[in-house]
Amino acid sequence: MQNFKLERMSIDELWALHETISETLAARLDAEKRVLEKRLDLLSNQANTFKRRPYPPVLPKFRNPDNPAETWSGRGRKARWIIQQLRSGSGWKNSKFNASSRSA
Repeated sequence: MQNFKLERMSIDELWALHETISETLAARLDAEKRVLEKRLDLLSNQANTFKRRPYPPVLPKFRNPDNPAETWSGRGRKARWIIQQLRSGSGWKNSKFNASSRSA
């Protein structure tokens, strides 16, 4: 790398140096961007080939006694109506599915 005496250089020489540095920097950034885009494309193509195994449908285990259209499978976050029932003290018993109601 050259050792420049910037204080001794004229404005025209400094401006030419600035343009050279800008062009070199832009070219290197473009080259690095192309390399990174190729890697990203490669990674996204690999991610698209990965197949998840199919999960069976999850049947609901709980039904809201006040609104039978609202159900909850027992997975994930608790439904709002379940939380309200637990706070009111009625518990899980009123909302559990019966074995006969599941088949219907």
